[in-house]
Amino acid sequence: MDAKSCKTCGQKFEVRAVDREFLEKMQVPQPTLCPDCRAQRRLAFRNQRNLYHRKCDFTGENMISLYSPDKPYKVYKEEVWWSDQWDPMDYGRDFDFTRPFFEQFKELLLAVPRRGMHQDGTNENSKYISYGSSNKNCYLAFTCFYSEDTYYSTMVGFSKDCMDSYFCGESQLLYECVDTGKSYMSAYLTNCAECQNSYFLDDCRACKNCIGCKNLRNKEYHIFNKPVSPEEFETFKAEMLRGDLDAFKTEFDAWKLSQPFLYARIKNSENCTGDHIENAKDCHHSFELVLGAENCNYCQAAGWKGKDLFDCSRAGKESELLYEMHATVTSHRSAFGNFCGGVSDSYYIDSVDMLDHCFGAVGLRHKQYCILNKQYTKEEYEALLPKIIAHMKATGEWGEFLPPSMSPFAFNETLAAEYYPLSREEVLKRGWKWKELEAKGKVATTDSLSCATCTQPYKVVPQEAEFYKKMGLPTPKNCHECRHTRRMRSTNPYHLWTRNCAQCGVEFQSSYSPGRTEILYCEACYLKTVY
Repeated sequence: MDAKSCKTCGQKFEVRAVDREFLEKMQVPQPTLCPDCRAQRRLAFRNQRNLYHRKCDFTGENMISLYSPDKPYKVYKEEVWWSDQWDPMDYGRDFDFTRPFFEQFKELLLAVPRRGMHQDGTNENSKYISYGSSNKNCYLAFTCFYSEDTYYSTMVGFSKDCMDSYFCGESQLLYECVDTGKSYMSAYLTNCAECQNSYFLDDCRACKNCIGCKNLRNKEYHIFNKPVSPEEFETFKAEMLRGDLDAFKTEFDAWKLSQPFLYARIKNSENCTGDHIENAKDCHHSFELVLGAENCNYCQAAGWKGKDLFDCSRAGKESELLYEMHATVTSHRSAFGNFCGGVSDSYYIDSVDMLDHCFGAVGLRHKQYCILNKQYTKEEYEALLPKIIAHMKATGEWGEFLPPSMSPFAFNETLAAEYYPLSREEVLKRGWKWKELEAKGKVATTDSLSCATCTQPYKVVPQEAEFYKKMGLPTPKNCHECRHTRRMRSTNPYHLWTRNCAQCGVEFQSSYSPGRTEILYCEACYLKTVY
């Protein structure tokens, strides 16, 4: 392995033989940043949760957008952006060999109109969502798909009536759940599957009518891992729901530290390291990989039958040979892109669809052999591209993802701030942007509540109130922003540390940092305890 020092944070990192083999296949140099800083750089281009009122720069109509009105970009409504009413080729330009590529690409990014919300497919009555597809009656739901009546949630799919949840799927009537699937009528579940009518569970499977339990399998009527009668359960449940749920959560969080924790969530997978990986093979240092990912390395929320993906975030889906790509699907042999679909043999691309052999493209669709949005013949393209790459090698740009200073968003507007946080001072020292975020238009009214954490006013909409009534839950004491922050703090970071099993001492890689107090078990020891 080659040991290198990250040019951003100074941390040591290794470039493995398999990494070098992939990079040689892609004809790009070895990375200069550690995996964390590479992911942070990509996620600095994704504003997922900060929405603003502004006007469409094409129609003049009011719209909801990921771009605040003070951003120096033209922003179009989704239906306009996808239409033939404008042509991104109109912004094409010659490559200037006297200037760095990133400088020229930044000018193109500023010139070509941006997508207002990144909504795909048909979203019915769901205008306050981003990166969503095929949703109905959803509100402030982000990266959600095929869901209905889902509110204040992130990464929820194929679900209905879910509130304040993260990374959940195929479920109905969930509240404050994290990494939970195929569950029903439950609240405060973490790492659970196939559970019903339960509250405050951690790593439980096929449990029904349980409260405050951890590591249970196929159990019913349990409280704090002890069996109880149905009558005892119903009495305890009623008292709990009438009481202080925040206090109960604090009690449960303290109790569960006495129980073993599995070092990582890796299911039906072979030769993988990371966390929350399912049905994958030969994946390394990756997180939230699902559905048949193979040879995916340094990836986050990626996979979906992807193969040979390195340094990809929110990307993959039936793709192969991608490097340093963000939000990219059904693509092949491409690198250094944002928001791409159906691209092949293309590099340094942003908000594009169905491209083949393009370089430095923004907003293009169904194009071949374009550079900086200018059309070339195949022969012209193949003659010019090697010269541009040689120029970028000389400027030190070739092989690097776009710097966060080129992002359309301030660092603290993006997912990078959630997963790889930095202070305002650290961000500005690096030359990146910071935005003083406002209270998102919150105005106190006679029917608004005051958040117990940030004191900002917030309202409970009628659909939300009906959900709490159906679930038998009290109105939350915090605004949805503070609830989201609390949820994210309860999840593990996209980072691995070397740890040892508290039972047998075997070494493994875990997303639980050494300073934490959880009792970690390897898979073999954990399974002996659970079953």
